[in-house]
Amino acid sequence: MDTKKEIDDEELGTIIICLNRRARRYRIAISDGKVIATLPPNGNETALMLLIEKNRKIIKQALQTIPRRPRLDEQTQLQTATFRVQIRMQTGQQDRGDCFRMSLRGGVLQIVCPQETDFSQDAVQERLRQMIMAAMRHEAKRLLPARVDELAERHGFSHGTVRITSSRTRWGSCNSLHNINLSLHLMQLPWHLIDYIILHELCHTLEMNHSDRFWALMDKVTDGKSQLLRKELKQYHML
Repeated sequence: MDTKKEIDDEELGTIIICLNRRARRYRIAISDGKVIATLPPNGNETALMLLIEKNRKIIKQALQTIPRRPRLDEQTQLQTATFRVQIRMQTGQQDRGDCFRMSLRGGVLQIVCPQETDFSQDAVQERLRQMIMAAMRHEAKRLLPARVDELAERHGFSHGTVRITSSRTRWGSCNSLHNINLSLHLMQLPWHLIDYIILHELCHTLEMNHSDRFWALMDKVTDGKSQLLRKELKQYHML
């Protein structure tokens, strides 16, 4: 992103207009309870605002559906598939310093923050989020490829490479070469939903669509629970 501009809208709240010199078209997205509007280099702000106005009702519904990210602080209670997050301020002589530190041991990701850290600052929130994501990426790379192999063998699938991504828009994907991408954010889910996503992508190695045949295959590998699991997944949002 090259430049940003914020606009306050009485109904939609904060609208952030971002000029992106690599963008090819106008784009509207919701992130952290805010409307993010991307302006391509050959576009103009008036046209972008008209697009927002045209889609005002849809944007308003999306803001209600996609919750604002919870603030990360000392009261945070976040449990991932393999660790829980503990955030605290520095205490005592051994903690002195002005750096954020983290360690992952015994199923606990402990993040130690400098004294007088202001958790209301966006920069602090992004720093904490990146540290948690780094731990989730480590765990995803350590565990998910092997889990794909295990489920593929159990249900008779074959697949290509398995890659861990930082995607915040898709839990997973599968291409025509049967290569599977899995978002590191899967680690926020309980294991039965992680397995659901992996099985979803493995089913795409046979059915590259969401046809009735695809969902019949999903029911076969989830003991008829594909729609229940799909509904449960909608309760979760990426960090």
